[in-house]
Amino acid sequence: MKINIEKNLVEFTPENDDEKMKIEALWRMMVDCARFNKKLVPVGEYVPANNEFARFVIEGEKGGSVDDYPEVYSEKECRAYCQICNKFVELKQGDRMPPCCGKLMEILDD
Repeated sequence: MKINIEKNLVEFTPENDDEKMKIEALWRMMVDCARFNKKLVPVGEYVPANNEFARFVIEGEKGGSVDDYPEVYSEKECRAYCQICNKFVELKQGDRMPPCCGKLMEILDD
């Protein structure tokens, strides 16, 4: 991941598919078109000689995991979407309904 800093603007440039997926997930967590965007707040300290990474917390994010959501499975192949960010995912029969923007995605009517 490349990081470019110009004055108070920071740009993250993913360099592989995994980083692209992670920056997209971060973007979706941070940006809420209907309400307020979240902030990254530094945690602890970053001293290159002592730390391999810099750590931040997402202000206002409760830090839940997929296990914090009810287990809902698709009954057939379908398309699910997030009512907040309009993200779509294709599900196969038996796939677990994924969470997005703090709640489970909805099945799109065919």
